[in-house]
Amino acid sequence: MNARPTRGAIGRGTDFDLHDFGRPARRTRPRTKQRPDYSEAALARVISVDRGRYRCLLENSESRPLLATKARRIGRRGVIVGDRVRVVGDTSGRDGTLARIVEVMARRTVLNRTADDTDPTERPIVANADQLVVVASLIDPPARPGMIDRVLVAGYAAGVAPIICLTKSDLADPAPITRLYEPLGLPIVVSSPTCELSGLRDLLASKVTVLVGHSGVGKSTLINRLVPDADRRTGEVNDVTGKGRQTSTSAVALELPQLPGHKDDPGWVIDTPGVRSFGLSHVDPAAILDAFHDLAQYVADCPRGCSHHADAPECGLDAALGRGELSAARLASFRRILDAVDHPAHENG
Repeated sequence: MNARPTRGAIGRGTDFDLHDFGRPARRTRPRTKQRPDYSEAALARVISVDRGRYRCLLENSESRPLLATKARRIGRRGVIVGDRVRVVGDTSGRDGTLARIVEVMARRTVLNRTADDTDPTERPIVANADQLVVVASLIDPPARPGMIDRVLVAGYAAGVAPIICLTKSDLADPAPITRLYEPLGLPIVVSSPTCELSGLRDLLASKVTVLVGHSGVGKSTLINRLVPDADRRTGEVNDVTGKGRQTSTSAVALELPQLPGHKDDPGWVIDTPGVRSFGLSHVDPAAILDAFHDLAQYVADCPRGCSHHADAPECGLDAALGRGELSAARLASFRRILDAVDHPAHENG
């Protein structure tokens, strides 16, 4: 029986070839630049994310939600709630099955925040939202205009139309807050546990809307009323700190029920975990004025290159304040955010 030649014998005058032993030389493997074509793969919407597993719902389909992983070809790019993706594999949604996300479609909008005003890392919250509802309670915990303003700034920066929803109106007068924001001309909805939500429901129809606010302000309660089978957990407010206990631990997208007599797309709502801070280090300071367009008319009187800070000489905002045409509270809120983004601090409204 002939002995198997050693690796060293190959290439030294022998008649053997590497192919005789079933393993081609490392450099002989054919290479190709062709990549799989997934242009016909099924489209789906990501409705929740949990530890590397993505729950998706196929578009234009009555099928149940499916569970998917992210393909290696996507790389380090994150997949977030609201993303439209292409999926392959088992898309039946049956228990024990797993599909694969192979492509993330271009996002129309992305709502971001940072941990604070010193953090350079953007944290995407949701993708492809049309609207943003800033949810604030009038009491327990009380509304914080600084936080409302910050979320409005992020919404305008993302190109997402804002709405303000004030909850617990049965316990406190909404007038002071509504007066503060009426000059912006954006929708303001006032709600209580027993009130009609038809006005809010009309605003949500045919739109993808994300709800953002502090813990304990009533986001999950609103979701449960808008989507009766959502079963989102609700919590109470701490009597000592005045802050709510976070009950939603991850964002989730829910399709609104079809209204009687309506055939249009009912729309989607995205519930998000309560936030304790809303950093804006990702926002261009020049874009902050977009969230304060009640001030824009006075900025036209500013000298060229005016920073609009409190120490800016001859700022048109100060002149308007002196004439009694501008709310001191609105100007203070605007300058707090402007100072925080221009000169990062840890204040979050």
